[in-house]
Amino acid sequence: MSERIAVIGLGQMGSAVAAHLKDDGFDVMGWDIAAPVRERAAADGIAVAGSAREALAGRPRVLTSLTNADAVRSAWLGEDGIVAHAAEGAILMELSTIEPAAMRDIAAAAQERGLIALDCPVSGGPIEARSGKLIMMAGGDAAAIERAMPVLQSLGATVRHTGDVGTAKVVKIVNNMMAMGNLLIASEAFALGVKAGVEPDKLFEVLAESGGRSQTFTKRFPHALKNDFEPRFKLELAAKDLALGDDLARAEGMPAPAAALVKEMFNLALAEGFRGKDAVALLAMYQRWAEHAAVAVPAASDQENGRKP
Repeated sequence: MSERIAVIGLGQMGSAVAAHLKDDGFDVMGWDIAAPVRERAAADGIAVAGSAREALAGRPRVLTSLTNADAVRSAWLGEDGIVAHAAEGAILMELSTIEPAAMRDIAAAAQERGLIALDCPVSGGPIEARSGKLIMMAGGDAAAIERAMPVLQSLGATVRHTGDVGTAKVVKIVNNMMAMGNLLIASEAFALGVKAGVEPDKLFEVLAESGGRSQTFTKRFPHALKNDFEPRFKLELAAKDLALGDDLARAEGMPAPAAALVKEMFNLALAEGFRGKDAVALLAMYQRWAEHAAVAVPAASDQENGRKP
């Protein structure tokens, strides 16, 4: 008999997770608070319950993929939530990017009911989730992680134990700080290279093999070069994750000025009309600025030395 799993949250990531697990032989039942999301998941062949309680019944493995800490707290701690109605002894895996403190709170509540909570954010998007190629991070009891390994390894062959519950959320937050910081400077640098006369395809070809490359650059820029900014990872979700990084730095009493600047630049892109687009729409913002750029201003060193531009 295949392992019975409930997936709570059927947005882009949750539905991809549910569909992959189903295709990999697991018995999957999904639930989402939003009726249109449930209808779309059902149309895609995912079994959808009539309520969260029904989705949880008799399922010893539960995964949640939700938008923010408020949604996670509601799904886990609400009157009809996971902690109240999960099967006895169930292992609960939280995949979202949320505050480490929120993860520790819901894990403590689960433990009081004899449930086991694991902190399991992922690196990768819906495409990787659908194909089982996520990078899995896992915080919590090592023995419980081992018991959950069939599920985790179905979603991604790489599973890294980060320590206690909450540590995986820390790793995910700082990973996204790094990735989005790279995306910002890559967008700025790329737009500058094109503005200075290099053909975009040639510029990408060289940069993709040079020292400035990153997985974020090589994964996202091919879409951007086709003016394809459909949301594989929404700009507003990136901004949310960067705010989590800013909050984490403040909580730890550590200055993080570079991350704060990156966050503000993402917020600027949202204000400039790119909400709902992929995070790589940063490039479109810089391209817009390049098209309207004024005549070059002489460098400060030129002015100081009396040289003409």
